[in-house]
Amino acid sequence: MSPIRVVIATFDSAQILDVTGPLEVFSSASRHVQGAEYETEVVTVRGGPVRASCGLEFASTAIASVAGPVDTLMIAGGSGVGTAVLDHDLLQHVHRLALDARRVTSVCTGAFVLAAAGLLEGRRATTHWAECDDLAITYPNVTVDTDAIYVQDGNVWTSAGITAGIDLALALVTEDHGGPAATRIARQLVVYLQRSGGQAQFSLILAGQTADSRPVRDLLSWLRDHLTEDLSVPALARHVNLSERQFTRLFKAQVGITAADHVETVRMESACRLLETTNSSIEQVARACGFGTPETMNRTFRRRLATTPGAHRHHFQDRAALLAERAVP
Repeated sequence: MSPIRVVIATFDSAQILDVTGPLEVFSSASRHVQGAEYETEVVTVRGGPVRASCGLEFASTAIASVAGPVDTLMIAGGSGVGTAVLDHDLLQHVHRLALDARRVTSVCTGAFVLAAAGLLEGRRATTHWAECDDLAITYPNVTVDTDAIYVQDGNVWTSAGITAGIDLALALVTEDHGGPAATRIARQLVVYLQRSGGQAQFSLILAGQTADSRPVRDLLSWLRDHLTEDLSVPALARHVNLSERQFTRLFKAQVGITAADHVETVRMESACRLLETTNSSIEQVARACGFGTPETMNRTFRRRLATTPGAHRHHFQDRAALLAERAVP
């Protein structure tokens, strides 16, 4: 079989992991999976050295020199994407290569380049969680999925922020060579084969620490140690000596979500930590985190993370076993 040709298009001030994450997956597949062979190339408009947002400079070839067809076209993202979407030459060549590519993909804000090139019209797509609203507003004909790690719509794949490019590349290897091949690469890189759930997994416990108002900051700190208590909006409003209306308005302005959503997320994140680090039963974890019953916790995990508490624990048990295995001389 001929090598699977992967072309990764990037630009100045791109995110380096958007490029190197997928490259490492494809390289590992070529080295560790029998019968897998990927031929990768990093391209920019002008070719030559390109500097990532972190300051690292690396080599590239000119995208105009790439003669199709390519198997997989991948577009990196990063802080330089605002300039990239205005680069007519880049968009023209991305569109040219996409016409004959088996797969067209993007990492993080690389979705904006695909959209600017007209390749996401009428499709579902995702990008970094912080940029989802902007993508939806700028390109109203794109249906933006704000929670997905990656989205496949036909032969077009888009992925979420930064390390999600690794998840995407593993999914592409799965499509090419099957699950066992991708599993072997994931074990080699010590990452999940496919992360459960979506970008809602980013920590709202940490996000809440940026609240400007001391009553809200103090409340956020307090409730993490009182998860089994009444954390309804009326109870929280009484705790900070505000009316429910004042409290609701202040909390949403300071934290960015409703108090009820925040409480549920803190309980979920606390449950994740207990599932990952203790042998407590599912019922014990549900009680300790204020869910009351395993059924309530299970519904929350399915709705927010598209997984179950048991499956979440299983992921981390497998990872711990792998790390222990690798530590044996």
